[in-house]
Amino acid sequence: MVSQAEIKRRYQAIREALRRDDVDVLIVAGTEYTGFEGAIRWVSGFRMVHRYAYALIPVSGDPVAVFPTEARWVGAHGECWIEEQVFADTPGAWMRDFADGRGWSRVAVYGLNYAMPVRDYVELATGGFEIVDYDEAFDLVRAVKSEEELPLVRSSFELNELGFWTTLLAYEPGKTEAAILAPAEELFVRSGTTRTTQNMVLSGPHGSAGPEFKHPDPVRPTEADDLLLYSIEIAGPSGYWAEFARPMCRAGLSPLSSRIMEAYQECFERARVSLRAGNTAHDVHTSVFGAFAGLDVKAGHVTGHSIDMTMVAHPRIGEGVDTVLEENMIISIHPHVVTLDEENCLYMQETFRVTKNGGEQMSSVPIVAFDGTEDPPE
Repeated sequence: MVSQAEIKRRYQAIREALRRDDVDVLIVAGTEYTGFEGAIRWVSGFRMVHRYAYALIPVSGDPVAVFPTEARWVGAHGECWIEEQVFADTPGAWMRDFADGRGWSRVAVYGLNYAMPVRDYVELATGGFEIVDYDEAFDLVRAVKSEEELPLVRSSFELNELGFWTTLLAYEPGKTEAAILAPAEELFVRSGTTRTTQNMVLSGPHGSAGPEFKHPDPVRPTEADDLLLYSIEIAGPSGYWAEFARPMCRAGLSPLSSRIMEAYQECFERARVSLRAGNTAHDVHTSVFGAFAGLDVKAGHVTGHSIDMTMVAHPRIGEGVDTVLEENMIISIHPHVVTLDEENCLYMQETFRVTKNGGEQMSSVPIVAFDGTEDPPE
């Protein structure tokens, strides 16, 4: 359970940001789409099972939770710590009328880019107020973890790392990609992740992997020289997401993959140094991806990002992102290194806590490729 002091801290941080930006109210949108349900849980305690939900947090006055009528009996609404709960046929129309009735002139919305259903935005946009895109601003409000949050973050990561070792123990050439991952998925569900897992694989023959993330194949038996890169991403029972990945290949990496692996080892050492409070996200990206200079590779996507109850959050770790990092931000570093001919790639993930002196790596797992004969730690 979240303490009353922590709830008060979160609302105070939100309202300070709203006053700074001359905004009357924040509408937080959440959806069951994997990775985007956590914003609602962070502001209300409600765990989404299906559909979507909103929370309205005004600069002054009590918050309101708004749910679609068709989801009245989906989810345990008693877990929501917001007392006023509304069930509306079209939540966007209800929120529009609510905002107009209070004479609000600037309404901030978190979820405009990905989470808010179109039908609700269409209704909300007819209101007599300005809509302010608050996706990045709200992410930054949440990015610095409190002392109450940090143990919850660590618990998710410990479960995630255990999932890696479970996958490695199940790894055996001849099994399918799906069968190798299945014991970890069973572990996650049994441990209370519910449906908050998003586990993918990069794979390919001859010690190399193709650059496209895929669902694990349930049909084709793997070969000893298949490179398997499971991207294990979960939110544990606490709701905080964690990401972790290491390559596995019984026959060993190809010469090209081995060269990129050597750069990856330097990349994560640079992350430990550069993820220091006061550096910008651009500084970290420049340092981390600089480890791959001299190789004929490019970035498949951003070098990393903040991670919390929303899987991918601001600040992004990338070129030109001038957000200054603060102590106790949690950052996932995962350069997706793709060869210039777009035929091969390597990928690893590690989660760090930003400190005054550098990045605290949240796992003790070495930055190496595994062949499946290794024993997990005691």
